[in-house]
Amino acid sequence: MALLSERVLNMATSATLAMAAKARELRNEGKNIIGLSLGEPDFNTPDFIKEAAIEAINDNYNSYTPVDGYADLKEAIINKFQRDNQLTYEASQIVVSTGAKQSLANIAMVLLNEGDEVILPAPFWVSYSDIVKLAEGVPVQVTTSIETDFKMTPKQLEAAITPKTKMIWFSSPCNPSGSVYSEAELRALAEVLEKHPNIYVVSDEIYEHINFTKEHFSIARIPSMYDRTITVNGVSKAFAMTGWRIGYIGAPTAVARACNKIQGQVTSGANCIAQRATIAALGASKDKIQYMMDEFLKRRDIVLELLRDIEGFNVNTPEGAFYVFPDVSSFFGKTLHGTIINDATDFSMYLLEKANVATVTGVAFGNPNCIRISYAASEEQLRAAIQQIKDVL
Repeated sequence: MALLSERVLNMATSATLAMAAKARELRNEGKNIIGLSLGEPDFNTPDFIKEAAIEAINDNYNSYTPVDGYADLKEAIINKFQRDNQLTYEASQIVVSTGAKQSLANIAMVLLNEGDEVILPAPFWVSYSDIVKLAEGVPVQVTTSIETDFKMTPKQLEAAITPKTKMIWFSSPCNPSGSVYSEAELRALAEVLEKHPNIYVVSDEIYEHINFTKEHFSIARIPSMYDRTITVNGVSKAFAMTGWRIGYIGAPTAVARACNKIQGQVTSGANCIAQRATIAALGASKDKIQYMMDEFLKRRDIVLELLRDIEGFNVNTPEGAFYVFPDVSSFFGKTLHGTIINDATDFSMYLLEKANVATVTGVAFGNPNCIRISYAASEEQLRAAIQQIKDVL
């Protein structure tokens, strides 16, 4: 019997992937499961991006890539940061990785020492906490609520800071809540951080373009934050390129070089064809992907209308990403068709087994009162899923 490390034994399995696996298992048993659990666009990668990949194959891109990315891809990322975020980076500040998840893991490994604390406004993306723990850091959850649209206040941030605080990680637009921090809200958080100059900020902006406020703001634009912010992004969500696995960072030079160093010992450079395709994606006008954003907004409004018609669901209006994060705590302590609902995990499993709808428990995101519903699915599927949920409740 293999003696596994404490590191892996103490690590949680990704709840989103676990629910997807459970849904596949039930489908194999013949059940018609509607999957609203994965954070993956249901669109195909746009043709102009696929054509760039085909061209790269025909041009014989097949060799190892530079650890931190092709020079012309890094130039495309620099141009994207300048155009979309008014952020100025040099090539030495850019690192391309195998998905934004690897970017986050790199950051944790190069900045955290044992016992360093990382503030996580909850709800947070499911992997943040375990990535921090893997790097021997200590995740510090700051609980938010639906009443504040799941956003951390400056007062909460100040209260969470200790002498051991090394970083704060957050996403905007947020997975799982869909919340978007405004410029004013980020400036208010920056005022707190200005009193603590040794704290780094990790700003996960992977859902940047799926933003219904039309006003995405990067915290690194604030002059006092630029030299201590690592901006994480990628092409998975807005460009429907989840399987292409390309993420990237813009960071202080010392941090970027350290990420390059550690990546060189773990995976080396990202896939050559995917990098060439990403150049096409980042260089394109946002008009080329607007049809997806318009569809996500339409679906959001449909889902909100239908969920608000179900007694017991407390739903706010998310301003970005493609999730709703309803508070379902009104069902806790009740027995539904013989099933006792103690928490969001029970509720999510109940919906899977009784309504044939896969969602994700909010426990995995640091919020035990909510479930995450992805509306990256067709309107027909969404209407059917919510009707099925309503029927079993």
